[in-house]
Amino acid sequence: MDTNLILALAGFAFVTSVTPGPGNFLLLTSGANFGFRRSLPLVLGISFGFLFMVLVIGLGLGPVLQRYPLAAAVLKIACLGYVFWLAWKIFRSAPAPGDPESAAGRPLRFLQAALLQWLNPKAWAVALIVTVSYTAGGGSTSDYVARLVLVILLFGAVNLPSISLWAVSGVALRRLLDDPLRLRRFNAAMAVLLVLSMVPVILDISIF
Repeated sequence: MDTNLILALAGFAFVTSVTPGPGNFLLLTSGANFGFRRSLPLVLGISFGFLFMVLVIGLGLGPVLQRYPLAAAVLKIACLGYVFWLAWKIFRSAPAPGDPESAAGRPLRFLQAALLQWLNPKAWAVALIVTVSYTAGGGSTSDYVARLVLVILLFGAVNLPSISLWAVSGVALRRLLDDPLRLRRFNAAMAVLLVLSMVPVILDISIF
């Protein structure tokens, strides 16, 4: 992979990683509610889930979904249901008084975060673009797999610190949200933004 392509991929990875989306809204909320250390599994899960998605799509899942639009529509509906559940979880995410380890007071775990990426329309779109645009080239199957793995490693090197900025930003907001009422309002606003981020998916769903 030449230098120009590496720079192009790094720029694409930064822009797509740092811009708003369901995962980044969750990171901002988790950082504000639980701090960076407790949000670290969420950060790692979101990054790993996306990079693993790029690998699977690059190995053949993308064309399958394009060939079977009904499967893609079912995936989008599942996405909506999961994101709505997460929005409700965010709405309730402030720890209960005297019980910081309550169900409402725990950040998302690693596997939950990784699953989110598989139900995240932004992640699907970016993963498809990455596999199509940055792995093209001649050579054998082993050469293609090597390029795919290199793309994943380069994207991950940019993605992980980029999405971490959202959790760090949430931590910076903690002083402003030390009042329970402010925190509840912040969580409610993040829940609404998360649901609104699904509007393009709702408008795009078609099973016929």
